[in-house]
Amino acid sequence: MKKALITSAGLALLASLSAQAETLRIGVDLNSPPFSKQGADGKPQGFDIDIANSLCAAMKVTCQIVPQDWDGLIPALNANKFDAIISSMQITPERQKAVDFSHKYYNIASRMVAKDGTKVDAASLKGKKIGVLRASTQEKFAKDNWGKNGASIVSYAKSPESFLDLKSGRVDAVFVDSAVGEQEFLKTAQAKGYAFVGPNYSDVKYFGPGCGIAVKKGNKALVERLNKAIDQIRKDGAYKKVQDKYFSFDIYGG
Repeated sequence: MKKALITSAGLALLASLSAQAETLRIGVDLNSPPFSKQGADGKPQGFDIDIANSLCAAMKVTCQIVPQDWDGLIPALNANKFDAIISSMQITPERQKAVDFSHKYYNIASRMVAKDGTKVDAASLKGKKIGVLRASTQEKFAKDNWGKNGASIVSYAKSPESFLDLKSGRVDAVFVDSAVGEQEFLKTAQAKGYAFVGPNYSDVKYFGPGCGIAVKKGNKALVERLNKAIDQIRKDGAYKKVQDKYFSFDIYGG
């Protein structure tokens, strides 16, 4: 009997240690401040990073951030290089063919950044060059709505590169997530004479209901755990604490 008790206690301890040692590997593109970037100390930082750490804390797992350029995120996930993507990835029907998603964890519009006063319509953009992030929803929208009407869509591996080309005149505008456009360019000294132009873009057909956490197709157990963790940090104030660190508005959206 004593031996059995010891064995049961030992098994319980092993199970506890196993749970404590569980690591969630999270793929992130570190080229989209304020959502994600590599800090001066070499460590990942930004809204997505803090949200990832908050979710891991709620799930009682260890976070391991795995840097990956944007257009390689889904292929790397499906090659088992990490377990989930927390990188401002919008939930779209096309992506849902390749991965499964959690609930949204935020939802904001996309905007055009260009010289102040630039007109945004099919006629005005004909012959213009518009920078977008490669494999993004903005790229798809721009190609369908402006590229087919005579605009040239220029795709970049990293968002900062598009703003460098905007400033140098190699592109006429950049179509981007509005928070990235504001933080990465419009709030900098380089943005004099530039502004958001045209309307907000949030067509569900292209941009979905918001940004979610991507996991491998069929991993329902992880989706459920992530959904519970999102609900938990929304309720306990951890989400708002992270949001208020980076934004002065409700990024979760309606």
